[in-house]
Amino acid sequence: MQKIINNTIKSLTLILIICTTTSCTNNEDLNDLNETLFVRHKNADMPAYIHGNASEKVFLITLHGGPGGVGLGFRGKAFNAIENNCAVVYFDQRGSGASQGSYSEKGISVDIMAEDVLALVKVLKRKYGNESRFFLLGSSWGVTLGTATLLKDQNDFLGWIPVGGTHDPKGLYLEYITNFENIANQQITLGNNIEFWESVNSLIKSVSPSNNKKDFRKMNIKAFNAEEKLAQDNIINTPEEGTNSAFDYNPTTTLWNTLNTQSLIDPELRNLSYTNRLKEIEIPALILSGKYDMVVPTRFSQEAFDNFGSNDKALLIFERSGHSPMFSEPKLFSEKVIEFIDKHK
Repeated sequence: MQKIINNTIKSLTLILIICTTTSCTNNEDLNDLNETLFVRHKNADMPAYIHGNASEKVFLITLHGGPGGVGLGFRGKAFNAIENNCAVVYFDQRGSGASQGSYSEKGISVDIMAEDVLALVKVLKRKYGNESRFFLLGSSWGVTLGTATLLKDQNDFLGWIPVGGTHDPKGLYLEYITNFENIANQQITLGNNIEFWESVNSLIKSVSPSNNKKDFRKMNIKAFNAEEKLAQDNIINTPEEGTNSAFDYNPTTTLWNTLNTQSLIDPELRNLSYTNRLKEIEIPALILSGKYDMVVPTRFSQEAFDNFGSNDKALLIFERSGHSPMFSEPKLFSEKVIEFIDKHK
């Protein structure tokens, strides 16, 4: 009986949050949405910022990187163009951006965060109608979260767009070593930033062959530095700045969320892999990756393409990009995403 009462209270709370944060939709201009909704789920209040053209009630839900990033960090030329085609939902995940809540090792996990995404879908349906249609896009860590979400329930999604991320966080540590060695030797042969790439070779010789947090962070930082060097040598395009979202967030809250969330999630990620379950993902998929992605090497995108269970899937490698093709090649990025959505909506 107590369980029934608790479930009823949770349901009423969700409905209350929906009703108190939304207005009547009958007179809304769905062609140009600019709204913020909140999802309350398992002791977290998470904002979803909705921008764009919802005239066809097509929504692209985005999952940012991190863990601990910010939803509005996607905005820029690529997503401005996408917003003209459909509504984009920029979601601050649990323990990220402007989300609020009390977290612990039991209160934040990949599984719970996947449930949050599915709760977001319910809120959007309540607000805009059950006929609403959804696509899911994840970038970097958002690919891990998106994979977990789809493995839990993919029925509400018409398509999946993983961008520069991995379904196999456990395998990222050793792949860093392999990818660094290949790219470093290639760049040294070309005579590009030799001192830097020699420091990369020194780093990978010094790290432990066993996955550990300290060495992973060293390589992760080096990966971002490496993309700056590749841009300097005109191997990749210099990423364009996205929309400045600094004014949308309290810096202190954002920093606290980022550090706290990463410290709680990191141990789980070092042992997490969905590789053997990718065949269960059967919805259409557009897999996007930068050829010189040093943060999450392209090997994971190829592996996803090879193993997804979908009969409708495509892999696109951006030749002039690193980890963020939406900023390095925004025109091509938006064109391909819009084309995919138009095909499957």
